[in-house]
Amino acid sequence: MSLDIVILAAGQGTRMRSALPKVLHPVAGNSMLGHVIHSARQLQPQGIHVVIGHGAELVRERLAADDLNFVMQDKQLGTGHAVAQALPALTADTVLVLYGDVPLIEVETLQRLLAKANPQQLGLLTVTLDDPTGYGRIVRDEQGKVTAIVEHKDASDAQKAIKEGNTGILALPAARLADWMGRLSNNNAQGEYYLTDVIAMAVADGLVVATEQPHDPMEVQGANDRRQLSELERHYQLREARRLMAQGVTLRDPARFDVRGEVTVGRDVLIDINVILEGKVVIEDDVQIGPNCVIKNTTLRRGAVVKANSHLEGAVMGEGSDAGPFARLRPGSVLEAKAHVGNFVELKNAHLGEGAKAGHLTYLGDAEIGARTNIGAGTITCNYDGANKFKTVMGEDVFIGSNNSLVAPVDIQAGATTAAGSTITQTVEAGDLAVARARQRNIPGWKRPEKIKKS
Repeated sequence: MSLDIVILAAGQGTRMRSALPKVLHPVAGNSMLGHVIHSARQLQPQGIHVVIGHGAELVRERLAADDLNFVMQDKQLGTGHAVAQALPALTADTVLVLYGDVPLIEVETLQRLLAKANPQQLGLLTVTLDDPTGYGRIVRDEQGKVTAIVEHKDASDAQKAIKEGNTGILALPAARLADWMGRLSNNNAQGEYYLTDVIAMAVADGLVVATEQPHDPMEVQGANDRRQLSELERHYQLREARRLMAQGVTLRDPARFDVRGEVTVGRDVLIDINVILEGKVVIEDDVQIGPNCVIKNTTLRRGAVVKANSHLEGAVMGEGSDAGPFARLRPGSVLEAKAHVGNFVELKNAHLGEGAKAGHLTYLGDAEIGARTNIGAGTITCNYDGANKFKTVMGEDVFIGSNNSLVAPVDIQAGATTAAGSTITQTVEAGDLAVARARQRNIPGWKRPEKIKKS
């Protein structure tokens, strides 16, 4: 059956005490609404309809995509009213209703729910909690069949004792939806049009309400304030940590590890504490990552080692290469197999060949560096003249002395050597030694200036 998904994302979220619309507050580096949209896409619906209201322009700007249809809800008059705004755009057999502030919902849970929906049956996701305060209660008859949902503020004391709560997530037969939306009333404590009233209508119309529950109650937890947002963040991170450990990763402390993107891992990976993985990160077998590292949009090949306090973005580390501690690899940095970048070395758009080394206190930008080349401490490529960037090329087996300034564009050919303290501005031919520094002059009997005594 075809599927339309409606995501309710119009609320203000006053308890967040923020100018940012509630659904744009981040969990694991992505907005809550972004997480919901990601899950929705995996269900391959024919349409995703996002109902927006508060901060609508910002929501649209941040998340605009060709596969999203944004629907305005000018006045927030309840969940039923929100779904009604999307009604003219719905053409599928089944409509799944999700919430923009419930980011941890699992695709597998939604698939189980959708399996319950058909023209004579709707699917309702419920959750059983020790304390369901704030949740609408699931009312069942003596046979255990769902008959209605009563909102917490409208519930009697007996109904408030029910532990099964409504998540609001529904899979509905689209053919019935227009009729049900037209029959909604706002005669309740909130003066709103509740989508949950559809349940009683469906029962009265002879439909079966089939329920499913998430494996983890946190899947359906929303965030109305900063505390709840932090709880979602930590739960997401522990969930990701468990997923990675199941795939062969050793985490020194799963509680001190953050994923803010998409991570692919091999076996026998070791990750120390306070590591943050952002964007798309690929980690192959036998990689080791030291403490306090940030790694973003980077590939770490088999056996690569990232030492403590290093920052990698848009980089590729080859097999058996290593970087750090305190290394910074900026976008376009590539280390081939067994290349080495040491402490306080920064790379930007630099390619180090197999076995090349830059041990410490060095900046290499816009550089092509051959295999086995060794770069001394304090070396920089002067790649920017204030207007344009230029390239430095070093061949294989080059030896760069300490404290060199390599003024690009410049070519240092295979086997060449540059003396310590040199400023290299011209091509160095293969095998040559380049010395580009002033001759030392010693002055005998030099007397240092003395401090003038004040009278």
